[in-house]
Amino acid sequence: MRLATIAAASILALAPMSTRAQTAADSAAIRRTALDYIEGWYEGNADRMARAVHPELAKRIVRTNDAGQSRLDNQSAMTLVNGTRAGGGRRTPVERQQKDVTILDIYRNAASVKVVASDWVDYLQVAKYNGAWQIVNVLWELKPVPNP
Repeated sequence: MRLATIAAASILALAPMSTRAQTAADSAAIRRTALDYIEGWYEGNADRMARAVHPELAKRIVRTNDAGQSRLDNQSAMTLVNGTRAGGGRRTPVERQQKDVTILDIYRNAASVKVVASDWVDYLQVAKYNGAWQIVNVLWELKPVPNP
C-alpha cells in the first residue's frame, strides 16, 4: 500500500508541470493573430501582417509539375509583408474574401490553425513568443480552379 501511495503522490506532484489548461485569452489571441494575417493580406495592411508573423517565418508550398516532380517554394516574413504592402490581397473582391479560421490544437506555447482563404488553404504553426502569439510556419495549398 505504501508504494502505491508514493507513486500516486509522485504523479500528482508532476501533473502541473506536464499539463496546463489554455485560457480563453490564448484562444482569442491565436484567432486574432490568424485574422491579422488573412485580413491584413486582403486589406493590404502590412502592419497587421508584420504583427502576425515572426520575423523568421517560413511559408512553404509543394508544387508538382506534369512529370510528377515536386519542388518546395518558400516565402519569408519579409516577402509576405512586402507583398501585403504592395496590395496583393486588395485585388480579391470583398465578396470573395474568405477568411475561415479554425484552431486545430493548442498545447502550452504552440498551436495549429487552419485558415481557408479565397484561393488557398493555410496550415499555420503559431507560437507564443515573448508573450505574443506569432505565426512561425505556414504550409499552404492552392484550391483547384473551377472549370467554367
